[in-house]
Amino acid sequence: MRWAPLVLSLLLSATATTVGASRSFAHPDRIREKLNQRKLKAAPASDHHEVLSRAVVKPQFLNSNTSRFAVNGSAIPDVDFDVGESYAGTLPISSDPKEQSSLFWWFFPSTNPAAKKEILIWLNGGPGCSSLEGLLQENGPFVWQYGTFKPVANPWGWNSLTNVIWVEQPVGTGFSQGKVTAQNEEDVAAQFLGFWKNFIDTFSMQGYKVYIAGESYAGLYCPYIASAMLDKKDNTYYNMSGLLIYDPVIAKDEIQEPIPVLQFTQYWAGLFPFNDTFKADLEVRDKKCGYTDYVEKYLVYPPRGPAPSKLPGTDASGQTLDDCWGIYNDIFNAILLLNPCFDIYQVATTCPLLWDVLGFPGSMFYLPTGAKIYFDRPEVKKAIHAPNITWTTCADGDVFVKGRDRSDPSNVRALPHVIDKTQNVIIAHGALDMVLLANGTLLGIQNMTWGGKLGFQHRPTEPFYVPYNVDLTTTEVLAAGGVFGTTHTERGLTYVGIDLSGHMVPQYAPSAAYRNLEFLLGRVSCMNCTVPFTTDKSAPQSTQPLGLGTAPQGWSTGSKTCKARRSAPVSRVRGFTKERPDA
Repeated sequence: MRWAPLVLSLLLSATATTVGASRSFAHPDRIREKLNQRKLKAAPASDHHEVLSRAVVKPQFLNSNTSRFAVNGSAIPDVDFDVGESYAGTLPISSDPKEQSSLFWWFFPSTNPAAKKEILIWLNGGPGCSSLEGLLQENGPFVWQYGTFKPVANPWGWNSLTNVIWVEQPVGTGFSQGKVTAQNEEDVAAQFLGFWKNFIDTFSMQGYKVYIAGESYAGLYCPYIASAMLDKKDNTYYNMSGLLIYDPVIAKDEIQEPIPVLQFTQYWAGLFPFNDTFKADLEVRDKKCGYTDYVEKYLVYPPRGPAPSKLPGTDASGQTLDDCWGIYNDIFNAILLLNPCFDIYQVATTCPLLWDVLGFPGSMFYLPTGAKIYFDRPEVKKAIHAPNITWTTCADGDVFVKGRDRSDPSNVRALPHVIDKTQNVIIAHGALDMVLLANGTLLGIQNMTWGGKLGFQHRPTEPFYVPYNVDLTTTEVLAAGGVFGTTHTERGLTYVGIDLSGHMVPQYAPSAAYRNLEFLLGRVSCMNCTVPFTTDKSAPQSTQPLGLGTAPQGWSTGSKTCKARRSAPVSRVRGFTKERPDA
């Protein structure tokens, strides 16, 4: 999720008040040796992708209804290989012939035989940030990461597993046009369902299983849309079958930002090398606000009971005190002085600031002289049937009436409803994200009732194993393998804490996200086992004991001795909603 430029400028101009468990790596030297050998022998990624594309003799979805949306896979600007069959364009948000509002989308069918009769929807957050960011830099069939020379084929593209559509929504996001009328998430969901029925009819996909995935502010979008689909009780169009949300907004802002942020900086002390005076000041303010005490009381397993509606650090009317919100803001401003290239989406990032074709290489907008934003280029718009309007990663205007989303957090009703009905929901979180902090997400889970109980009854401790992928990884898109975090499942909800990943998990940890998707789709039955990827079945896997999970997790008691195990939650600055091209 990218922050709107206004929020960034305000943050950057503000002045701070005061200047385990062991892993199991199976023969890493041999793996490294195999990688080196393969680099010398392997054909370029583009050649490999072209061979795969030529194997598809007949387009799957090309007909008289869809031909106007067909994209020439060999004519995507700067992409020097055929991306395969795809369709892009706009469709209205209702069946009313006078409807003026429409959503833009890009659909990539899958050649995977297991993908028959299913489709996954990907949504970025914001609110108002484009899902084309997800396509281009996270889980699309080709990727163009910041600091890299050109777009390359993505072996971790989600269309390798299933049919995927990236949708720009709500109205006012990216190329999606019309009058902004949504006042809450129920309105957003209703508009999306109208669009979705039109899409299904256009591509004759009635009866397909529907999965929804997204990140950041999509922690609101996705559960509300999924819940609305379930309420329709219409499997012809809305056969909702599972939900996956990364680093999501699921609870109140304070719970996911200022309440756990001090502990986050303490856990990652080497990345936040503040002087003693500043650290002491933060600790005094944190104690006065009651934040650490709140986490120690409510981030426990099982929960002691529902958390009070009135949060710590608030006045008599329930408004958060400026000095308490200021803890989060002051940490951000202080670390920018020490690390001018600090990236709130991945806090281990340092200088130099790398050019990003979407304009957001980190916490700030950056457009070098002569550079252009990829999706705002006329030739790109033409190639994907986009309207000839100015495209920005995140909307300059509001996507909710008067800029306010009047919805309850998704953990109140929408998210538990989807868990109970599908028994197939994954919430995953990157350990290096300071936009939405991991302990904030866990606090949101522990104060949510589903399956007749409040929160997880047991602390997440199982190892999250990402299969080794020597034959799948390319030098252009390297990805991890081994024990890469912590996972836990109860009553239809799975939590995954992911190591070495920032806010956009499919971007920072693509192989981990690929495994998450396999689990969501039912292709594998476990994420704490050494089963290989379904698309790389011959890759050798670890034969050693995996031990416990490794990602920073919430602690299970209020003991002061557990302080070293703390991390943190979500991110929106008071009075503003900040998100990146969600990102």
